[in-house]
Amino acid sequence: MSHTDSWAPRPWQTALEDDWIDFNGHMNLAYYVLAFDHATDRFLHHIGLGEAYFRRANRSVFVLETHVVYHREMRLGDRMRFTTQLLGHDAKRLHYIHHMYHATEGFLSAVNEIMGLHVDMAARRSAPMP
Repeated sequence: MSHTDSWAPRPWQTALEDDWIDFNGHMNLAYYVLAFDHATDRFLHHIGLGEAYFRRANRSVFVLETHVVYHREMRLGDRMRFTTQLLGHDAKRLHYIHHMYHATEGFLSAVNEIMGLHVDMAARRSAPMP
């Protein structure tokens, strides 16, 4: 895989949903993963491998591995800001990382590193990316 850390899509922001808060008064870990999944959707769209690509080419990207590190809690009323960085790729795989920041205070809340696999949906097997 080649290292391409100079490339990154534009950061985006979203609000923390009320029902994402657990009994501890902070964002539940499952919703961190959901928020990072939304960041992945935006990233794949940005690089031309999103839903429109799936509908046109019947190919998609599946997650092979994901790793989340929690640094600081997000609480009700907080807004999240995400950045995504492509770390590397080869013919079939994408290696990228999301950083979730508190949108107004600026602190790093969590990091999600992902290895994705390009898949031919008809064969349900890996396939080279265009």
